[in-house]
Amino acid sequence: MRENYLSVTEEIKTAVAENKPVVALESTILSHGMPYPENLDFAAKVEKIVREEGAVPATCAVLDGKLKVGLSVEELEIMCRAEGVGKVSRRDLATYLATGKRGATTVATTMIIASLAGIRVFATGGIGGVHRGGQDTMDISADLQELAKTPVGVVCAGAKSILDIGRTLEYLETMGVPVLGMNTDDFPAFFCRRSGFGVDYNLKSPEEAARILKAKWDVGLSGGAVIANPIPEEYEMDFDEMEKVIAEAVASAEREGIRGKNITPYLLARIKDKTGGESFAANLELAYNNARVASRIAVEYCKL
Repeated sequence: MRENYLSVTEEIKTAVAENKPVVALESTILSHGMPYPENLDFAAKVEKIVREEGAVPATCAVLDGKLKVGLSVEELEIMCRAEGVGKVSRRDLATYLATGKRGATTVATTMIIASLAGIRVFATGGIGGVHRGGQDTMDISADLQELAKTPVGVVCAGAKSILDIGRTLEYLETMGVPVLGMNTDDFPAFFCRRSGFGVDYNLKSPEEAARILKAKWDVGLSGGAVIANPIPEEYEMDFDEMEKVIAEAVASAEREGIRGKNITPYLLARIKDKTGGESFAANLELAYNNARVASRIAVEYCKL
């Protein structure tokens, strides 16, 4: 029955069937994370990077009552123009499918769609997590529960630095989600290479990441894994300076009553304004870097 809702391009369907590497990509970063037409250029470049590394890109979205795996040029244009495109997490998915509404996929929904399509590796910017003050508001991203239940390796630049990273990592530990660092002992904080918190294991190579994912799923352990890949040093932002900017943005959101799914795009937009666009440039580079590493992991996973 689920096949009635799944729309996979022939290229991706063939690649999965023939055990060729495929990397899932989200669409929220396009529709709700970047302005048009910069997001269109970004989408093209990310897909190009994945192909250059020997994998097939699979950008996901919800369109016309279907879970789309791989988007045409016209569909990418729709997602990037973002007219009437909502932000879809697990709780929204059935509604968007049943009503035919257009939806951009978060980390959680991209994981769901990737898993349904047989894709094991996904590249994103940063995962969601426990928001600052989340111990009182209970504002916790559905990404964390998805990581506990859906078998996809998520390559990211850690958690978004707007979050409470310590509590996010505690939540992941409780849910049994491995947090693996790509050549790092320190969990990255999106724009910054270090957060002051550690990872569970320092990966030495994409091949080692692939072997860990395979071992996890071979023995029947549920859920995915976080593969934390620090932003390249030349694009890193100062941690202390970013903390000040984020604190100001969070205070502004509280004053304006911004909550729920609107909080992340609001905070990222405020941070972009406060940093004169420097954070936006860093966001692009970390996403490109994650796509590169995810593709290498997918290639190695297929060899196993």
